[in-house]
Amino acid sequence: MDSRKPSAPTIYDVAELSGTSIATVSRVLNSPERVSQRSRRLVMDAIDQLGFVPKAEARARVLQSTGRIGVITPFFTSPSFTDRMRGIAAALSDSGYELVIYPVDSLARLENYFAKLPLTGNLDGLIVLSLPIDESAAARLLSNNLETVLVEQQYPQFSSILVDDRAGGRLAAQHLVENGHRHCAFVYFGESPEYSIHPERARMDGYREALAEYGIDLPDEYVKYVPISRKGIREKLHELLALPQPPTAIFAPSDDLAIRVIHHARELGFHTPQDISVIGFDNIDIAEHIDLTTISQNLVESGQTAVELLLSRLTDMGRPIQQIRFQVQLEKRGTTRQIKAAHS
Repeated sequence: MDSRKPSAPTIYDVAELSGTSIATVSRVLNSPERVSQRSRRLVMDAIDQLGFVPKAEARARVLQSTGRIGVITPFFTSPSFTDRMRGIAAALSDSGYELVIYPVDSLARLENYFAKLPLTGNLDGLIVLSLPIDESAAARLLSNNLETVLVEQQYPQFSSILVDDRAGGRLAAQHLVENGHRHCAFVYFGESPEYSIHPERARMDGYREALAEYGIDLPDEYVKYVPISRKGIREKLHELLALPQPPTAIFAPSDDLAIRVIHHARELGFHTPQDISVIGFDNIDIAEHIDLTTISQNLVESGQTAVELLLSRLTDMGRPIQQIRFQVQLEKRGTTRQIKAAHS
């Protein structure tokens, strides 16, 4: 009987099982954007099946502690991500851990991080910020014991920070109706990247639901998706505000978009709040400075809490997994106004 310990799987085994070349396996691990989605899937399935760990001995040496916490985040195109990252950085500042940021600008990049970081990232812990996670990525994180906290996403085996998006939409509708508005529109970005999560859907659902409770419809012509481009936003707003019965109020499910709506509405001759009330969502730093009425989701605090959840588990793995749902609050400011007596 051969008592020799089975050798660890190699890159050659991965190539053979996946039906790809060694060069393709290497590219998947190092430059995934250069590989087709089909090839990436074949290689990652083989890696998972074999339990392949690149540079296994080096990884084993650093497993005790690396002093590094990683954050996978959407590329910094939205102020809300920046505000939440400030909370994360502040919470880590005195912890002794180094913060390492992994920005995502494509689905391939996201898949590559989920493929590599549990194996070769040399991290003590990971925070996944406002990005989706599938079963294979979750299984890889769990099997390689990389402690992970999710933000705006939920998976049973990980602690999570959640936002009550539907409640935020309800608060926006209630505030507008209580200020006399009966013609309320919803405007949202319609070009979300394929790797994004979509909180605006729950925000619209809550908005529509609360309006219905007051007997107010949200007709299709009052729901507009807008391109991110300056011209695109202006054209969609023109369609909305040129209706025979234009809305008196607009809810945008992000402050970034709400600010653009205010700006482009002014170009079309509609001033806020005299001609059109506007309410946003997030309560980013600049919202207070421009007096924007918005739904606050406590961005900085949620980032800090994500770090606290992660560090508590790193200190004591016996601590239970926690799902913390942040309640939202209405911040009443100057971009909404009362147009007639409140609804009884």
